[in-house]
Amino acid sequence: MDSVLAAATLATQGHANVELPTGRARPLANYFVSVAATGERKSAVDHEALWPVRKREAALREISAAERFEYESAKTAWEKGRDASVKKAKGDLARIKQVLDALGPAPLPPLEPILTCSEPTYEGLCKLLVMGQPGIGIFTSEGGQFIGGHGMTEEAKLRTIGGLSKAWDGEPLDRVRALDGFAVLPGRRVSMHLMAQPDVALIWFADRLLADQGFMSRVLVTAPEPASGNRLWKDPEPDSDAALKRYGARLLETLERPLLLTEGTRNELAPRTLPLSPEARQLWIEFHNHVERRLSAGGELEPVRGLANKLPEHAARIAAVLILVDDIEAGKIGAAHMKAGIVLAEHYAIEALRMFGVSRINANVQLARRLETWLLTRWREPDISLPDIYQRGLNAIGDQATARRLVAILEEHGRLVKIPDGATVAGQRRRDAWRIVREA
Repeated sequence: MDSVLAAATLATQGHANVELPTGRARPLANYFVSVAATGERKSAVDHEALWPVRKREAALREISAAERFEYESAKTAWEKGRDASVKKAKGDLARIKQVLDALGPAPLPPLEPILTCSEPTYEGLCKLLVMGQPGIGIFTSEGGQFIGGHGMTEEAKLRTIGGLSKAWDGEPLDRVRALDGFAVLPGRRVSMHLMAQPDVALIWFADRLLADQGFMSRVLVTAPEPASGNRLWKDPEPDSDAALKRYGARLLETLERPLLLTEGTRNELAPRTLPLSPEARQLWIEFHNHVERRLSAGGELEPVRGLANKLPEHAARIAAVLILVDDIEAGKIGAAHMKAGIVLAEHYAIEALRMFGVSRINANVQLARRLETWLLTRWREPDISLPDIYQRGLNAIGDQATARRLVAILEEHGRLVKIPDGATVAGQRRRDAWRIVREA
């Protein structure tokens, strides 16, 4: 399901913004993460869902190749004309400016024919959006490439998630570099679908920075039950192939459709606004109130408060994608598509609740293992205290509560032993201290 929704988001995101009952127009960007183990055929599913995108990229490459030949010729002609005009002006600055003004700006290269990438850094993403298509997708069936890639290193992580959060919000992206100068990029769209193995996904789920910065509230996560062992052979349904062809044709038609651009630009989107019908608006308001009531202290959605606060908006974004796939010229979102968006939003809320407890426990264990490795390989003292862990240790452990929780896990497993009267650790007297067990 995520593969199809993500592909549909990529195809439609440049064509419209959805207008919420609040009066705000919001982009159609959606970020999906699918969690599945090796052998669950993540790549096969993504391959089927993204074939219209690959076909459109192939067509864009052909167009770009033809345009690049013309560009190189025009560039050479412009450079020769500039040099000749400057030479003819014989050092007369006013005359040089006059002939250069008459010559006009240098020709621009064709846009990069890329719709998807798998592991961009924030800087690379911005660079692609400067010279490439106005809407792209971060898509990979090997989520570890992105989660463990250059864009998510400790020093780059904040820039990456901050940039992706701005893109989800529809805000202009910006980039400042000494060599490349300053770029502000309004009217760009980014969608995302990462398929990750459970242990890789837990790296994200355990990362407090992603949660504290509000990034995970923008991500829709699902972890389907494993299909291995239940995939007994059965012949395809007679209409399966026809349905896949209809799906692909519809998305390809949408991808080929010209985008509305800001006047005088090549790749700055100016999407139209897609409002909710009165019936859809009422459904959205009822869903908003339903979510809000479940967010109170002790409420069902309190454990996933960040996601739940954005759940009505997620529902509207998905509804907009669905109706544009059905009818790219739709003038408003009707009740049927709003109901579908709400059902899907509730599905992702249920998935988040289901995974919250499990992932929280597993994430703590994973982080405790990382802490143990740090203690054994980087910490030279025989003892350790809580401040040493959250002030000098891993970046993912930034507060006393987290450090205490992880110490309890290591203590339970015999990797740390509490020192009853405290100890002097790294020159500081600590009331709470633990002896590190360096040999099993």
